[in-house]
Amino acid sequence: MPKPIYLDYNATTPHDPEVIAAMRPFLEEAFGNPSSSHFYGNAPQKAVADARSQVAELLGSRPEEIVFTSGGTESNNHALKGVAEAYADKGNHIITSRIEHPAILEVCQYLEKNGVAVTYVSVDDRGMVSAYEVEKAVTARTVLISIMHANNEVGTIQPLADIARIAKAKDILLHTDAAQSVGKIPTRVEELGVDLLSVAGHKIYAPKGVGALFIRNGIRLPRFMQGAGQESGRRPGTENVLEIVGLGKACEIAARDLEQNMTHMQHMRDRLYEGIRKKCVRIRVNGHPQHRLPNTLSISFEGLEANRILERIASRVAASAGAACHSDRIDVSGVLKAMAVPLSWAKGTLRLTTGRMTTEADIDHAIGVISQAVESLND
Repeated sequence: MPKPIYLDYNATTPHDPEVIAAMRPFLEEAFGNPSSSHFYGNAPQKAVADARSQVAELLGSRPEEIVFTSGGTESNNHALKGVAEAYADKGNHIITSRIEHPAILEVCQYLEKNGVAVTYVSVDDRGMVSAYEVEKAVTARTVLISIMHANNEVGTIQPLADIARIAKAKDILLHTDAAQSVGKIPTRVEELGVDLLSVAGHKIYAPKGVGALFIRNGIRLPRFMQGAGQESGRRPGTENVLEIVGLGKACEIAARDLEQNMTHMQHMRDRLYEGIRKKCVRIRVNGHPQHRLPNTLSISFEGLEANRILERIASRVAASAGAACHSDRIDVSGVLKAMAVPLSWAKGTLRLTTGRMTTEADIDHAIGVISQAVESLND
């Protein structure tokens, strides 16, 4: 049987062929330690430096402001815990939003148990954070604001530049989890006005297990852990050269093809929506209609259960649910709850996300499969 059509690019992405090609020498022959001063360390050392420049070029930062990590979760942990520790003399208050990824929310809950006060700002019914509400939440003890660049479930893009102006005026650091936005929309740190930014490799066609954290020059953070002097002494441990090379190449491709990829993904997403809309009744789109990731379609089917739709389409289309329905309860995502999506809609929510590899044939096939499943459940 043919493989299901993949419409879950916000969960993870396949490896780009160019990324695989760039990594291959470091899997097969260039095995040296980049800290070694002899011949075998030369190529890995240069590869890590080149990758750092490739990530910096995509973000519009300096190479020395990029620290390689194991992924978005580690980057987020270090940004929040690091600021809380390093700036404890200034304050102990962090502001974030109710729709952040667990890699932010769980860290905030951990910090709360350790004496840090956290304010969770609400969002509107489109999943948008209000810069005004962020400003109202600021106190004399606020040291960090952490607001995601774009939401992983509904795709809403947050007004970071507006929030950055508030943070700068009040001498507060600003972090953003950009795992979902890097490679899909512009993520230039100067335009966003952020001091720290998290990147996840597997969201941009690089391997799982690698990421990066942008740390603006002048920001003092503790070391990730204790050890030797890798990553300019900030993150000890022999570098994951193979995957760092993959991340660097993925960032180079993202920068090179950004406009083309944005247009393609949005065309695929809109074609998918229009096809479903024509065939299905009682549907709604979640997220901001304009300020939304070009690849993300969060769509709700009134009165249906998402897991039942997924059961019907599983062998032909791969997608995610916004709610899980059990015999005794319905678990609606925290994002949809924060947006106050009515339960009759929220429980029937699918997240359909397109990517660089998505074709019109994929979309047309998925439209037929999804609409057939929805119609059969409505009968």
